Amino acid sequence: MLLSITSEITPTAWILASIATFIIGLSKAGIKGIAVLNVTIMALAFGARQSTGMVVPLLVLADIFSVIYYNKYTQWKYVFKVLPWMLVGLLIGVFVGNGLPEKFFKIAMATIIIITVGMMFYWDRKKDKNVPSHWSFAGSIGTIAGITTMVGNLAGAFSNIYFLAMRLPKNHFIGTAAWLFLIINIIKLPFHFFVWKTISVESLQLNLMLLPGILLGFFVGVKFIKYIKEAFFRKMILVLTAVGAVLIMLS
Repeated sequence: MLLSITSEITPTAWILASIATFIIGLSKAGIKGIAVLNVTIMALAFGARQSTGMVVPLLVLADIFSVIYYNKYTQWKYVFKVLPWMLVGLLIGVFVGNGLPEKFFKIAMATIIIITVGMMFYWDRKKDKNVPSHWSFAGSIGTIAGITTMVGNLAGAFSNIYFLAMRLPKNHFIGTAAWLFLIINIIKLPFHFFVWKTISVESLQLNLMLLPGILLGFFVGVKFIKYIKEAFFRKMILVLTAVGAVLIMLS
C-alpha cells in the first residue's frame, strides 16, 4: 500500500515536502518566524485542506525534539496563561474550518498567511515594543492562535507576539513555546483523524518517510541559530511567504 501511495506523489511534491519538513526542524530548533513558509509549501505540495492534517504529526515529532533539547528553559506560568484560550480557539476552528469548501479554504488560508506576514512585518518595524499584559491580551491572542492552528497550523506568529510581549529570553522563549505547541498539536491529532479525516494510516506512513528532513533541519537550526542575521533572514522569509500565499490563492 505504501508503494502505491508514494508512486502517486509527483517528484515536485516530494521536493516541496522535503523542504517543508526541513523548515519545520529549523523552526522548532528556535529559528522563529519561518513556520508560515512550511505551511505554504506543504499546501502547494498536497493541497490546502489535506496538508493541514498531514503536517500535524510532523509538528508533534519536531515538538518532542524541541522539548527534549530546551526543556530546562520552560516557563510554565506563561504556558498556563495562554493554553486555555488556545483550546477555546482550537474548538472554534474545528467546527468553523470543517465545513469550508476547498476553494474558500485556500482563500482563507492564504488570507491568514498574508495577515500574519503583515503582523510580523509591523512588529519588526515598530519602535515601541510595549504590548499590553492584561489577561485580555493573552485571551485574544490565545483564541486567535487556537483558531489559526486548527485551520492552517498558523499559530506561530501569534504565539511569537505573545512571548515577545512577555519579554522572555531566547532560550526561555523557545522552551516555553515547545511545550505549548507539543500539547496543542497532540490535542489536534484526533480532530484531524476522526472529524476532518485529514490524517490516515497512509499519511502517517508518508510522515515517517519525511522524518529525516525534520532531524536534519533541527540539527542545522540548533547549530546555526546564533549565527543567523535575524534582520535579513526575517525579511527574506516574509517575502517568500507572501509569494507562497498568493500562489495558494491562485492554485
